[in-house]
Amino acid sequence: MEDNLNCIYRIINFMEKNYDQPVSVKELEDISHYSYRNIQRIFKYSCGETIGAFQQRLKVENAYKRILYTQENLTSIAIEVGFANIASFSKAFKQHFGISPKAARQSKEQLLCEDAIIPVTSDILLEPEIVFLKPMQVYYQSINTYYNNEEIEVLWEKFMENEFPDSGTAYFGVIADEPLITTEINCRYDACSSVQSDQKKLPSKTIFGGKYARFTHAGSYDTIDETYTKIYSRWIFNSGLEFTHTPIIEKYERHVENEDDQEKQLTYILLPLK
Repeated sequence: MEDNLNCIYRIINFMEKNYDQPVSVKELEDISHYSYRNIQRIFKYSCGETIGAFQQRLKVENAYKRILYTQENLTSIAIEVGFANIASFSKAFKQHFGISPKAARQSKEQLLCEDAIIPVTSDILLEPEIVFLKPMQVYYQSINTYYNNEEIEVLWEKFMENEFPDSGTAYFGVIADEPLITTEINCRYDACSSVQSDQKKLPSKTIFGGKYARFTHAGSYDTIDETYTKIYSRWIFNSGLEFTHTPIIEKYERHVENEDDQEKQLTYILLPLK
């Protein structure tokens, strides 16, 4: 497991040396030996923040050291640590520290108190089923959002207003991560049904067609991040499998409306394999 975490430490070391430079997806893939989709999620679930959030933190923390120990003006500091302009620097600085760069220079408060980032692995090793799934036509509506955002719930509420047959309809979420190094995991999320709406003609596309690792998440969807943590901070290191760049798919096998019955809910997480 220690050897497997080396890919995370390589990313950390690279970002610490190059925090003030644009970092490309290819660089991250070459350093980690994982695809961008997987290294972004491995980093998030092992370190508690995305690669983009880590880089942003390095920028503002290094900027603060310059504010404390140099007489450089704030605009010069902003440019030197990798911000495009003083406005974007001030916004990021205030979001992180709670005060403006100007106020930080005047007050000389001790703001740097976070521990160094240390990757961790899950104590639980999941055992997925390896399944082969035929291509399936689905009907869908989409949004671009942060994964696990309440906007996804709103999308499903609107999607279900289209009305679908009560029996024989399967529902899926298709999660296509955006290849951007950001402070949140951005994705295009598709709410999908296996049957066309009774009320409105929805666009269609084909999903599946290939080999997947199928994980089971039992219980409320609110806790699905816990299952993703077990996948990306443990199982993926031990699997010895290769992953494709196609989207992750969630199949909502059993859904309950009553909040008291949330533990009966069942979701399959399907990771595409080569």
